[in-house]
Amino acid sequence: MAVLQAFSTTGTAGHLEGVVHTPSLAPRAIALVCHPLPTMGGSMENKVAVTLAKTFTELGCVSLRFNFRGVGASAGEFTGGDGEVEDACAVTEFAREQFGDLPLILSGFSFGGYVAARAAQQLHPRHLILAAPAVGRFSPATMFRTGMPAVAADTLVIHGEHDDVVPLAEALEWARPQHLPIVVLPQAEHYFHGRLTQLRDIVKKHFNGVEL
Repeated sequence: MAVLQAFSTTGTAGHLEGVVHTPSLAPRAIALVCHPLPTMGGSMENKVAVTLAKTFTELGCVSLRFNFRGVGASAGEFTGGDGEVEDACAVTEFAREQFGDLPLILSGFSFGGYVAARAAQQLHPRHLILAAPAVGRFSPATMFRTGMPAVAADTLVIHGEHDDVVPLAEALEWARPQHLPIVVLPQAEHYFHGRLTQLRDIVKKHFNGVEL
């Protein structure tokens, strides 16, 4: 049975708080989960973020979810992406100090998917898992300077057919030039209400026979 424990570390904006999910056996990998948009109430307690963390722990990973700067007890203010990428890198460094140089899985939901994709450019994870990543909202044409990057060909992207926050059409427009597959959940909306078990099963299936 997984053990939950609070942790704290220091990022570029100061204190960062989070929760570690530790598997019962020696961990096979480190999994980092990034939460949705802070300005819309997103935090590490978001149900999709918690589902991802639990799923990775069931797969034998030590999983860390954390609050971006300005959320909960984490110091600092929302920056729209740049600072949050720094937060993800700081928590990854903390995890490696605590658990060793294990393979890294980066994941995120919505805004957290945008942050995870950008952090992957620096951290080079073994796997990248994105749930309803906020692709269209974070483009050079918006208030945020850095757009959603291209990702590795083996990235798992899961999106709801009826997502009204990040429309599926925007996700496909981002994925199309990369020839990147997207797993579409018919009739699912942005927060995967009633579909969290299916989300968990898709992630688990992705790792069947795959070396972590």
